[in-house]
Amino acid sequence: MSRAQQPSRRTVLTVAVAAAVAGGTAPAAAAQRPAADADDPVPAQARPIDYHAWTTYREWRLGAAQGVRAVSGARPGLVIGTPVGRSDYTDPHTGTTATWEYATWTGPAHRLAVPATEVVASWNAHTPDGTWLQVELRGTYSDGTETPWYVMGRWAAGDQDIRRTSVDGQKDGKSAVWTDTFAIDDASTGLRLTSYCLRLTLYRKPGTRLTPTVWRLGAMGSDVPDRFTVPASTPGLAQELSVPRYSQEIHKGQYPQYDNGGEAWCSPTSSQMIIEYWGGRLTPEQLSWVDPSYADPQVDNAARFTYDYQYEGCGNWPFNAAYAATFHGLQGVVTRLDSLTDLETLVAAGIPAITSQSFLKTELTGAGYGTAGHLMTVTGFTAEGDVIAGDPASPGDDAVRRIYLRREFENIWLRTKRYNASGQVVSGTGGVCYLYFPAHPSPRQRQALAAVGVR
Repeated sequence: MSRAQQPSRRTVLTVAVAAAVAGGTAPAAAAQRPAADADDPVPAQARPIDYHAWTTYREWRLGAAQGVRAVSGARPGLVIGTPVGRSDYTDPHTGTTATWEYATWTGPAHRLAVPATEVVASWNAHTPDGTWLQVELRGTYSDGTETPWYVMGRWAAGDQDIRRTSVDGQKDGKSAVWTDTFAIDDASTGLRLTSYCLRLTLYRKPGTRLTPTVWRLGAMGSDVPDRFTVPASTPGLAQELSVPRYSQEIHKGQYPQYDNGGEAWCSPTSSQMIIEYWGGRLTPEQLSWVDPSYADPQVDNAARFTYDYQYEGCGNWPFNAAYAATFHGLQGVVTRLDSLTDLETLVAAGIPAITSQSFLKTELTGAGYGTAGHLMTVTGFTAEGDVIAGDPASPGDDAVRRIYLRREFENIWLRTKRYNASGQVVSGTGGVCYLYFPAHPSPRQRQALAAVGVR
């Protein structure tokens, strides 16, 4: 998620969540799975993870529209039709106040297949200069009460109109938002989120015909069991994808205004690797702001345009997925996966993944470092079933390809609890993964994505 050697800001936040559940038991698996939504007739899989998204013209028309309209075509989406009003927004990171026209879309309630302890929203959109968007979430608890509307992100592809940002300090005594993650305060009480609605607000400069276009809006809800170790999976694939390899370390000291420079850029560096695997390229004009003496300037660009000004880092999960989707023909989602078998299913269909993990130096043979939060790519598997990774925490591009022992990698990625270097119990990400894939997947890719709960 950020620098390899030092705790990330997200880690400091999630320690508080981990402390609340440290004495808890495994989630209540006895809760019956609810029937699928009317807008999602496919029966939910028996997984501790429920990713759901709105992407089709029919789905966009199911929501409550105030000033927005659905557009059809090869990539259906939402745009501003006739704004419903104007509002002032004071950017907390620049102090600038500006007036914006806005329109909103509120999605239908999605009943979670697995009542959740955590929810992460993600979106794909085009925001031309003079526009931006806000994503909010409101949920219903298992005790029948509701959360407030929580802001899950204020986002623009650029950084001239507003500074993209998460919002700290959101809580109601039962849950809170930690940067980009909704989390139940104390999972050991049995309280869960049973359903949620997502709300989009689209903004533009008054008097213009500009509009954001949103192609995908979704969220991943999960109730992953508390665990220090996870069951071992059986190797089932020997295949490697040809993914570009970039080191974050060669950018150390560059543009320190973006989380102290490249040493902390594991997330955007990993994102750039997968973006370019799918053919995403930046023009010389787009890279003209980067010092021409810097190697791999596209990594500097990814850091700038994934940077969360509140989190003060480039590791905001949805902001990375949204950045990937600014490249033509790409989609990006944030979800969780169940096992390395899920990753094998994706790799077999030509889809690499970005995984989030934290570990001690002694827990991942060959890494040579420990980390409180780190992103890397999974590009394949050896004949023995070990993981072939593109690890940006490498001294140079030529050292990025690593082979990590299957059992070690699986455990550090999928566990939800671990011991840090001080012997304290802290959180693990429980299988968090970024998936970037074509806007129009092949039948095989579509089948693989469906197998891991993404459509």
